[in-house]
Amino acid sequence: MSPEASADDVVDQPVRAQFEAFLDEHRGALNRCLDGLTEEQARRSLVPSRTTLLGLVKHATFVEKVWFNEAVTCRSRAEIGIPTTPDESFILNDDDTIATVREAHRAACEASRRATSSLGLDDTVRGNRRGPLPLRWVYLHVLRELAQHCGHADILREQLINE
Repeated sequence: MSPEASADDVVDQPVRAQFEAFLDEHRGALNRCLDGLTEEQARRSLVPSRTTLLGLVKHATFVEKVWFNEAVTCRSRAEIGIPTTPDESFILNDDDTIATVREAHRAACEASRRATSSLGLDDTVRGNRRGPLPLRWVYLHVLRELAQHCGHADILREQLINE
């Protein structure tokens, strides 16, 4: 996703560099869950929910926009052009492909990096429904969400590959 350092490379770096390296590793891992899959495999539903591998990456794009656009800029989801609810962000349209969803995710991650580049970890973002939050909390929240979805993706991918 990013040419930034891996988490192993930032052990002795400032905490901001550590957060960003961990975020980028998880962003990349989630994006790579689509490697080598057909469009049909990426869309295949293996669980009762709307969760698919392609849907997970599409949802990750939503997450980036909620936490690093809506929360930072205070723009509404409608203004940003994203679904109202997280559940809706898993819905795949006919024109969603591995390539288009990956590109949207890549672009959202780049926009997230730009949006936070001038902020400090203790700076407050004010556009989230929870109210004002320090950027540090936002980074931790997004990291937690990405880690959970990477785990979901690992399990779904294993099911697909072993069919």
